Amino acid sequence: MIRYNCSIIFKTALLLAVFLTSCKTVPITGRRQLSLVNESEVMSMSLSQYDQFIKSNKISTNKSETDRIRRVGGKIEVAVEKYFKDKGLSSYLDGYKWEFNLIEDKTVNAWCMPGGKVVVYTGILPLIKNDAQLATVMSHEIAHAVARHGGERMSEQLVAQGAGLALSVALSQKPKETQQLAMAAFGMGSQLGYLLPFSRTHEYEADEMGLYFMAMAGYDPSQSVNFWKAMAANSQSNGPEFLRTHPLDENRIARINEKLPEAMKYYQPQGKK
Repeated sequence: MIRYNCSIIFKTALLLAVFLTSCKTVPITGRRQLSLVNESEVMSMSLSQYDQFIKSNKISTNKSETDRIRRVGGKIEVAVEKYFKDKGLSSYLDGYKWEFNLIEDKTVNAWCMPGGKVVVYTGILPLIKNDAQLATVMSHEIAHAVARHGGERMSEQLVAQGAGLALSVALSQKPKETQQLAMAAFGMGSQLGYLLPFSRTHEYEADEMGLYFMAMAGYDPSQSVNFWKAMAANSQSNGPEFLRTHPLDENRIARINEKLPEAMKYYQPQGKK
């Protein structure tokens, strides 16, 4: 005789209901993603974390590099907004107030918060040989934000912690833990055990979307291959893919090469538009 655990059945049914009613579609790729967290809540939290970050970190005084970051970022901003406008999705970027900063830090990293707050660390600059490779980095990070990967990761963690616990409830019950979760979800964490890595699905998706955004902004998307090869040469990790934060470099580059023909359709060299 089979006996059923009603509690397990109820929880399973609840989780299934959560997934079925809380999925949205990522623009461009069409992938379905879990979205339990209200975007306005995510935006508010991200802006708060960004303000704290800027106050506690050193903004670069290198005017030429800072101007470069803002010039390239501004062109990607225009391209992203035009894409969403042309698709009738301008509201998708409601609340975005773009900002681009260069931070004095040896870490090889960059990130974009929901709301369009982009940070590039000086540590990554030696690996960037031209504006198109800088656009590779910035477009990739912006793609994470506009694809709402941070909110998706928070949703997954909230499901794991409380079967779909609302963000507002999580904030009231565990404010410190939830704030740390947000920072990790937005890619701001750096210490082992604190950074919540993007999944390989998110990384591949940001690569693809980033190719289109940089091409629309007038930057040669084929330069992304050269950048990721430089990152591969700089990498200290040679472990198997499932143990790594990012996809294996050869796998990432192979995926990018697959998407390049489509990305090149959007590319018009600057000055020839």
